[in-house]
Amino acid sequence: MDGILIIDKPPDWSSAQVVASLKRLSHAKKAGHTGILDPYATGIMICCLNRATRLSRFFLEGNKSYEAILCLGIETDTQDFTGKKNVVMDPQNITDAQIEAAFKQCIGQQEQSPPLFSALKHEGTPLYKLARKGIFIQKPPRTIHIYSLHILEIHNPYVRFQVSCSTGTYIRTLCNHLGKLLGCGAHLTSLKRTESCGFTMDDAVSMETISAYASRKAIPELLINMADALRHLPEYIANEDLLQKIANGKPVNESDGLPMTKKYLKVVDTQNHLHAVLMCAKDNQYHYCCVFNESL
Repeated sequence: MDGILIIDKPPDWSSAQVVASLKRLSHAKKAGHTGILDPYATGIMICCLNRATRLSRFFLEGNKSYEAILCLGIETDTQDFTGKKNVVMDPQNITDAQIEAAFKQCIGQQEQSPPLFSALKHEGTPLYKLARKGIFIQKPPRTIHIYSLHILEIHNPYVRFQVSCSTGTYIRTLCNHLGKLLGCGAHLTSLKRTESCGFTMDDAVSMETISAYASRKAIPELLINMADALRHLPEYIANEDLLQKIANGKPVNESDGLPMTKKYLKVVDTQNHLHAVLMCAKDNQYHYCCVFNESL
């Protein structure tokens, strides 16, 4: 039961509810996710069970893709449909050409200020909890990258689109920004995460499927093992001597046959069991990120 599940999160479930249900159904000792989705959002959540929870950090930096719908003419304080209306305008004079031009302006590297209603914390308290009390904390802007932004269809006031972006990008903030560019306001009305860290909807399973597998104690059949889950990291198949050194925590480097990489290297055995994730340091030494001792 050490592995990864790619969940197709249902609407109206919080990320915490998904993890709690998964933990209960799988009887896992530990369970966690690698990125929050708002309750109304659907799509990919990467969930880790038992020892795989130690791999969560390696899924935090990956790029993500979404399919979303924005509504022109209404701006809200939360930047989505759950908030209070701040701006209401008639967007019918906005042309398709103007919308397409605004979308093109949003592609590339840019600074984005996180929304006032978010799960980011200030002195240990989520910003959305403070905002609900009338305490608004604006976090400093951070650099994000919009790699692609495609309009799928326009039915004014609604625009359905696809976006591929760096981690930490808020799609509702992107919608808010598009509304400002068009001068009519806008907010997010629907959101589905379609890709995360190389996992797509083809890898995802529904909570109904997980429940069905749990009823016959077959959840392990759905798990992606830890080595395969780290598909984005370079791999080295180690011999028994190297595995023994790793198990004993001894220093390892290029002289052990390990290739030098830009950052991380996963070490597996011939049976594709993950034994360690190493990080290449500036001195061409490998430092241990995490070790999973197996009986050798």
